[in-house]
Amino acid sequence: MQKTLFFLFFAVAVQTALAQQTDKRLHDKLAPLLAAHHGQAGVYVHHLKTGSTVAINADTVFPTASMVKMAIQVGIFNKLQEGALQYCQQLTYRDSLLYPGDDILGAFRDSQQITLDKVVMLMLTMSDNTASLWLQALAGGGAQINAWLETHGFAHTRVNSRTPGRAGDWKIYGWGQTTPREMATLMEQIYKGEVVSHAASERMYRNLTRNFWDTEGLRMVPPNVRTASKNGAVDASRSEVVLVNAPHGDYVYCIITKNNADERWDRDNEAWELLRKVGGAIWQHYEPNSKWNPDPGPGQF
Repeated sequence: MQKTLFFLFFAVAVQTALAQQTDKRLHDKLAPLLAAHHGQAGVYVHHLKTGSTVAINADTVFPTASMVKMAIQVGIFNKLQEGALQYCQQLTYRDSLLYPGDDILGAFRDSQQITLDKVVMLMLTMSDNTASLWLQALAGGGAQINAWLETHGFAHTRVNSRTPGRAGDWKIYGWGQTTPREMATLMEQIYKGEVVSHAASERMYRNLTRNFWDTEGLRMVPPNVRTASKNGAVDASRSEVVLVNAPHGDYVYCIITKNNADERWDRDNEAWELLRKVGGAIWQHYEPNSKWNPDPGPGQF
């Protein structure tokens, strides 16, 4: 009996040590890239098969920008689980929902019909802000989404915009705030079927595999490899969370920047280039024998 307990304890200890193991080689590849950035950058990487991680400023709070839409999706699926919403129910668009910009939903006529699942698609695939704010309200508002996040162990990830009591946070971080570790963890939990329910997680994950905005970290992964992602961008912050179903094991990472010196919206913005370098370095580290190479230029398309 004592021998059995010893071996059980030893096995658990080994698994715990493995789960907490830092991938020093990958850390040493990523650290100089982040250190050279003119601003502040953080990254968290987790290889699901080996349990190895890299954490650089991984628990620093950053703006989410549009990455907050992942949390809004969770809020919607929580309402679906409660029976307060139906995934394919008809909704009526009103002009009062318009968020000025180039959104597809914002081009709708007042009183035009659209189903909830298509509004979710617009939020995640196109990062449509009008759709996102509508869904935030349908999810019960930022306060209810934040309550779910807090209850499920996300200490720093919060919705700030249009959320009572969070005006001060909104001034600092904008629409939402998070850490690289927490945003990567949320993506990983969705992938594993651990958010709301297994069926809800599967639907959420499939939604996240259809990102129109794929010219940063996603560009550094071969097009025949499945990825799920959400990115964000405001003047002084660019970010991306990506889960890659790679041949030698799935991995997830989140990189976020803030206080960027380069606030241009040109394709060669320094932070966007950093996202590409980091995404490429991680792919090459885990898939060293891959013969695929991305377009070395800025890309024709």
